[in-house]
Amino acid sequence: MGDADRFLIVGAGLFVLGAIGFVTRRNLILMILSAELMLHGVSLTLVTFGHLHATNEGQAFTIFTLTVAACEAGLALSLVLLLYRNSGSLDIQLWSELRESDMPAPAGGFPKEEPGTEPRVSPGYDGLPRLTPAGRVPTDPSRSSNASASTSVRT
Repeated sequence: MGDADRFLIVGAGLFVLGAIGFVTRRNLILMILSAELMLHGVSLTLVTFGHLHATNEGQAFTIFTLTVAACEAGLALSLVLLLYRNSGSLDIQLWSELRESDMPAPAGGFPKEEPGTEPRVSPGYDGLPRLTPAGRVPTDPSRSSNASASTSVRT
């Protein structure tokens, strides 16, 4: 067994351990670490194949893989902090409960709103502006009163 075979076995082992850890864990931090382990297994395999074929393509792909891993780590850190601040736990099952308070739990998908209906308002509405759901033209009450006043001036 040559050196390249050993590196390929270690790379495959890292990837498999990362995949098993990602599938079996419910803690968000451990899932992110498992994804990192999978990316490092791929990086080791790419460098080994680049060495076997006497090219630098493996190293170039590894630089892209490590860049993706760094971006994933930064994004994952922000998501972990958001989830922990909102719920106090890092259980992955809590992601399904992250929605606005006035939205019902999705049973078979997200509910579709009929065009022309007014958006639902939660009982504890705080007066902050809300985004208009996609596909519906927003109405501005100040423009409708100004529009009637401007048409009366013209006539």
